[in-house]
Amino acid sequence: MRNIRLTIEYDGKDFNGWQKQPNKLNIQGEIERAIENITGEKVDLIASGRTDAGVHALGQVANFKTNSNIAIDKIPIAINSQVKNSIRIQNAEEVDENFHSRFNCKRKTYRYVIDNSKYGSAIYRNISYHMPIKLNVEEMKKAIKYFEGEHDFKAFKSSGTSSKSSVRTIYKADVLAEGENIAIDLTGNGFLYNMVRIIAGTLVEVGLGKIKAEDIPSIIEGKDRTKAGKTLPPNGLMLLSVEYDT
Repeated sequence: MRNIRLTIEYDGKDFNGWQKQPNKLNIQGEIERAIENITGEKVDLIASGRTDAGVHALGQVANFKTNSNIAIDKIPIAINSQVKNSIRIQNAEEVDENFHSRFNCKRKTYRYVIDNSKYGSAIYRNISYHMPIKLNVEEMKKAIKYFEGEHDFKAFKSSGTSSKSSVRTIYKADVLAEGENIAIDLTGNGFLYNMVRIIAGTLVEVGLGKIKAEDIPSIIEGKDRTKAGKTLPPNGLMLLSVEYDT
């Protein structure tokens, strides 16, 4: 039995998220169907984590087990020939039989992109959130640093999360600006339901002057969802990378 790890890029616009659901187009189901067509086996494709409807990925990681002898370098070609162009397998490698994409994950990096131009973009509208009012990027840069470290992020999660604890560690948090595009990058050991989108929404409030950068610690400590910003739409969010120790 071989254990195959895939690195997957996808445009989430047309999908109802990663997770397999009956009668709804999803990324997991599409790739599993392709693998079954290629190998003749029904497989369970395990991802590092689920992404919601409309969320994109540049470096999602997932693994499956197979008895197929197909050459490892042929797997991306074979799967890509069977799925929509909005899903691309970028790499396949054979890994230890005990490797598990979700349980062995050590850190993930998400990016939220804000188009801060006056009129928005026709080309990039599906991979960014348009905010026509000019944001104070310097204040956003100050604010985001308060998220670094281990905190209880209860104020930055949506209801419906299945996680027992809302304590997470953010290793690195940055606001990057290039022209009229603003990127919010967060690297952590895990993220709560809608946590990145709520942090991004809070930083937009900072950029608009509605929340002070210095208020972020008290919002975190208060654990009150109503004190943080709104949940921004999914189209601006992308899973950049997933990291493992081996």
